[in-house]
Amino acid sequence: MVDVVIVGSVALDSVQTPFGKVEDVLGGAATYSSFSASFFSRPGVVAVVGKDFPEKHLDLLKGAGVDVSGIKVDGLSFRWKGFYEYDMNEAKTLSTELGSFQTFRPVLPDNFRKSRYVFLANIDPEIQLDVLGQVENPRLTMMDTMNFWIGNKREKLLKVISKVNILLLNDSEARQLFDTPNLVVAAGKALKLGPRYVIIKKGEHGALMFSGNSHFNAPGYPVEVIRDPTGSGDSFAGALIGYLAATDDISEPNIRKAMIYGSVVASFNAEDFSLERLKTLSRNDIEERYKEFEKIRRF
Repeated sequence: MVDVVIVGSVALDSVQTPFGKVEDVLGGAATYSSFSASFFSRPGVVAVVGKDFPEKHLDLLKGAGVDVSGIKVDGLSFRWKGFYEYDMNEAKTLSTELGSFQTFRPVLPDNFRKSRYVFLANIDPEIQLDVLGQVENPRLTMMDTMNFWIGNKREKLLKVISKVNILLLNDSEARQLFDTPNLVVAAGKALKLGPRYVIIKKGEHGALMFSGNSHFNAPGYPVEVIRDPTGSGDSFAGALIGYLAATDDISEPNIRKAMIYGSVVASFNAEDFSLERLKTLSRNDIEERYKEFEKIRRF
């Protein structure tokens, strides 16, 4: 049995930033989040890739301890092409080719269904609901979303939010979903739907967590060299839930600690394209930067 089930996209990305350009590299929300979770626990991925998907990418995930038995091979791979300007907080999409991801309907392997931790990455909320119906008795469920689903499947999205323990989204998505410029108001509206915690990502500025009677601010790490922020939000999410699964402690103090680990891994991810920086990252690197975060927060 895996510790964490992660459902989302495994893709081929073509990205250009002011600091370089890459073509058809490994990407996707489930890719970044599962690789990041693997620093702490044993994740399993549920996704679909095409017959054109390079085997070496699956080998990379396997080598990191990610269970890929839930990845189906069919049709053509999901491809995303985009670019960043000097405001590295927002990607501009040039093209999206969904391939077999367009008709993806996940079926969880039997050994995934009993997992106690589930992360529903940025996918169709109808698929997220389907997955929730397949897991047997999870201890903690967390979901992410994006502006497309907010604009096109809002009612289904609200239904998913009502069924999860942690809602994860970025600041612009929070404003859009709850029709307010105020993130505190947005978080309050989200909490009324049912989640115990709402985490709002703010890119290089870190993340905010809100619960019923408290809030927490996880800072962003002042990275000197940022080459490509693609997947940093997913890296944050994967490290967060990976750490929670490893400790099996879902108290608020431990979720705060998990957020810092999430910020640590996300900061490393932004230092290079695709998973290049994460591929060379060690647990010792993570712990060293975690200690730096402790210094940043002390006053």
